[in-house]
Amino acid sequence: MNLNNRKDLLIRLGAYMTNEEEALQQVKLNAFLENNWFTTEFINLALNNIATNFLQPLQLDNLISKYHLPENVEHPKRIGIVMAGNIPLVGFHDLLCAFLSGHIAVVKPSSKDEVLVKHFINKLIEWDSHVQELILVQHMLKGCDAYIATGSNNSSRYFEHYFRNYASIIRKNRTSVAILTGEETNEELEKLADDVHQYFGLGCRNITKLYVPEGYDFIPLLDAFKKYDYFINHNKYKNNYDYHLAAHILNHRFFMSSGSTLLVEDQSIFSPIAQLNYEFYKDPIAVRSKLNGNASIQCIVGKSDIHFGEAQCPGITDFADGVDTMKFLMELNK
Repeated sequence: MNLNNRKDLLIRLGAYMTNEEEALQQVKLNAFLENNWFTTEFINLALNNIATNFLQPLQLDNLISKYHLPENVEHPKRIGIVMAGNIPLVGFHDLLCAFLSGHIAVVKPSSKDEVLVKHFINKLIEWDSHVQELILVQHMLKGCDAYIATGSNNSSRYFEHYFRNYASIIRKNRTSVAILTGEETNEELEKLADDVHQYFGLGCRNITKLYVPEGYDFIPLLDAFKKYDYFINHNKYKNNYDYHLAAHILNHRFFMSSGSTLLVEDQSIFSPIAQLNYEFYKDPIAVRSKLNGNASIQCIVGKSDIHFGEAQCPGITDFADGVDTMKFLMELNK
C-alpha cells in the first residue's frame, strides 16, 4: 500500500467520522455504555476535531511534504502504541502518524476507549484489506522495534523500564493553564468555559488552573461557566462534585461554585474532576517565568497565548508534550 493509498483512506475516514450513518451512531452509544465519560456530545466533538484538524487533504499534504514521507517504506518498523483513554480517541494522532509514515502500528487501546479505536481501525480494513498488514490490535506489545506509550506518571515508570532498550516516546501526566488579565470579554470567558469543561475536564489540554490578577472579579467567569450546569445531571461527575464540595466544607476551606464547578485557591496546576484551581498574581512576567519550562504543562491559554476556546483543537503538527512524533518515526528509517 503506497502513501497515496494511505492518505486517501484517511481522508475517507475523516468524512465518515462526521456523517450520520446509523451504524456509527450505534458505535457511539456502545462507547458510552462502556465508558460513561464518553457522552455522545464529547464523542462528536472529538470526531469533528480529528476530521477537521487532521484528516483534510491540505493538512495531510502539508504533513507529507514537511517530513518528505516516502511513497513506500522498504523495511517498515513495528511501532507499539500504548493508548490512553481519558478522552475519546486521544491516541488517534499516534496511529495517524505511524500509518501515514508507512510503519506497522501495533496498537494496544485503553480499556476505556476500545470501542471507538477498534471501530475506526476495522472501518479502514473494511475499505482496504491491506490495512490489516499495517495496523494490528494487540493486548501484548511484544516484538516491536519502537514504542509510543501514553499514561500516568506511575505507568510511565513501568514503560521506561520495559522499553528501556528500545527507541521510545513515553508521555506522562500533563495539564493546561490559563492566564487572565481581568479584561476578557464575555465571549472570551464563554470560550474559556469550553476549555475548562469539554470532555468533563479529563484531557491534558483542559484548563485545570487559572492565574488571575489580584482583585480579580470572578462573577462574570462564574456566570460564563453556568452553561455547563447540566454536568450536575451526569452521575459520575456529580459524585466528584459532591465529594470535593463536602471535603471543602468539612475542612472549612474557602471555595466558589458556579453550580457545577468548584473554584479553589491552590498552588497546584492539577485539579480534580469538578474543580478548577486559581492563583492570584501581581506581576504577569513573573507568572510567565514560573510557567516556562514546566514539563507538566501541555498548553497555555490567554490573550497572548493559545486563543480562548481553542485548547481542544490542536493542529496536525501540534505534537503531544512537544515531542515530534513524525520526526521520531522517520528517524527509524535511517
